[in-house]
Amino acid sequence: MDLVTIIVIAVVVLVILALIGWIISIYNRFMNLKNSGEATLGQIRVAMKKRLDQIEQLLGAVKSYAAFEKETLTKVTEMRAGVGKADPGDLNEVERQSRSIIGRLFAVAEAYPELKTQATVSELMTSIRQIEDEIARQRYTYNNIAQQLNTMTETIPSNIVASMAHIQRLDYLEFEEEIERAPKIEF
Repeated sequence: MDLVTIIVIAVVVLVILALIGWIISIYNRFMNLKNSGEATLGQIRVAMKKRLDQIEQLLGAVKSYAAFEKETLTKVTEMRAGVGKADPGDLNEVERQSRSIIGRLFAVAEAYPELKTQATVSELMTSIRQIEDEIARQRYTYNNIAQQLNTMTETIPSNIVASMAHIQRLDYLEFEEEIERAPKIEF
């Protein structure tokens, strides 16, 4: 073999190695985004469970003042059990249902002014407000991760790696417009 042939082979090998390295780096970026998305969904699930725990405690405080529906407590318990295995679509539904329950609870509390000054109810309402803020932050983070991963699955050349690795788009957490705001819990 002459020197030109060796150089050509070396250049071809280097190009192939660079291409393999580039594909690996794109794949690793996909895995980083996927794992970040899963971790953020886990944090959202924890926050939603905390919210439902607080709702159960608020129910306990409120039901001593008003006859509150037993089905509400049953529904909260069911939702809490389902949050752990919920996908983004299921989390959207849990969000809608729990916001509805919070609204009804606050309506009951409004009907009983003595609840406004009760320390337990006040602390629970403050806790729910903080959890609402946490859910909003985590949802924002998750949707940003989903947007990055989805853009990579749709743009050249990373979409080639995505199709070879069977990487799927992530669903966004799309809570309804009227419930994107934390509920007003001041009286």
